[in-house]
Amino acid sequence: MNIRILRRSKEGIVNKVVYISKSHIERREGPLRIADLPGESMPVIFSVHGAIAEHYKIDPAKLTESHSSTIDYVISATAG
Repeated sequence: MNIRILRRSKEGIVNKVVYISKSHIERREGPLRIADLPGESMPVIFSVHGAIAEHYKIDPAKLTESHSSTIDYVISATAG
């Protein structure tokens, strides 16, 4: 997945690409996903936990590991 951040002039014209984020995400089993993200030396692991697992009716006994979900990262990034 490539995401581009563009810079606009005062007139609203895109005049320059200032950053392209290159990331890769792989879905493993169930909710488990492994992401290679720019700026991280190790892969980032996404999954579900607690109330999120319950919401999606995922049996906690079937979760081999509990990890932060993607929504946890989005909320943290937005609040930060």
